Amino acid sequence: MRIVDAHLDLAYNAVNGGRDVTRPAREQSAKDPTDTPSVGLPDLVAGNVGLVCATIFCDPQLGDCPGYRTADEAAAQARAQLEWYYRQFAEGSLEMVTTRDQVTAREPGKTGAILLMEGADPLRSADDVAEWFDAGLRIVGLAWRRTRMAGGTGEPGGLTEDGRTIVDALDRHGIVHDASHLAEQAFWELLDRSTGPVIASHSNCRAIVPTDRQLSDDMIKEIARRGGVIGINFYEKFLLRPGEFNVRRATLVDVVTHLKHICDLIGDATHVGLGTDMDGGFGAERIPTELKTSADLPRVAEALSAGGFSDADVTNIMGANWSRFFAQNLSDKT
Repeated sequence: MRIVDAHLDLAYNAVNGGRDVTRPAREQSAKDPTDTPSVGLPDLVAGNVGLVCATIFCDPQLGDCPGYRTADEAAAQARAQLEWYYRQFAEGSLEMVTTRDQVTAREPGKTGAILLMEGADPLRSADDVAEWFDAGLRIVGLAWRRTRMAGGTGEPGGLTEDGRTIVDALDRHGIVHDASHLAEQAFWELLDRSTGPVIASHSNCRAIVPTDRQLSDDMIKEIARRGGVIGINFYEKFLLRPGEFNVRRATLVDVVTHLKHICDLIGDATHVGLGTDMDGGFGAERIPTELKTSADLPRVAEALSAGGFSDADVTNIMGANWSRFFAQNLSDKT
């Protein structure tokens, strides 16, 4: 069973975090001793992860924390991460995936990568969208927190004028929209404006974890109605019910709980998958206890079977839903 993980911050951890993610997680060092690495490219191969959405994520300046202050600075950060991916593609440790026919066309032991921009501030204009498309970018989330484009997590608001311009440009190029960090108003304005495909690469259920970082039932149903897929995030803060975070550890039962909620809401298991974000600024100490690295992801299939999912549903959730979505929705232009 080839697994798909729709959200990993590989380049960010390499370029900004100083990790050698080309090595197994257990051989990597972390600046913070409580941030034990859980993702390395060999771990993906060992876990039979055949495809990932590999992010380009730029740090905005927040308080005293350093980060970009302008679109030009964001663009420079983004280019450094793109260059890191290009080195991996050249060396063969990852395979670049940009078109429909490349989604499943890989040899065993190779992990494909679809480039996903998380927070669109590096896109300074519609011309930048064209250049990034030519460079291989195929998925964009307008926001992380608030950006020039839209309201985001913890910072409500809709699409800005810049955001509307960029949405139109993304649609012209067939770039997939990622709604994971959008504020509620921005989410609905995006879906009203765009005719393009929409996913949530790494979002969980607001009915279980009631924060604006998660998707409401109406948002979940709309993504499914549009043919999209929702990837479940493995950060335990986004898995555990109110009052449980820092009281108990998350387990794969909690992952299954979110998956079941979405499947029950939609009526089938064809619009859910994995978007683990396992390397997203927290360590192995904050993911389900059964997992140490991405090599352990096959255990999710075991948890799904134990939770009552059929073999066909397990196959869909572990990767077939994402593969089918990308095979249908990636551009056929190189």
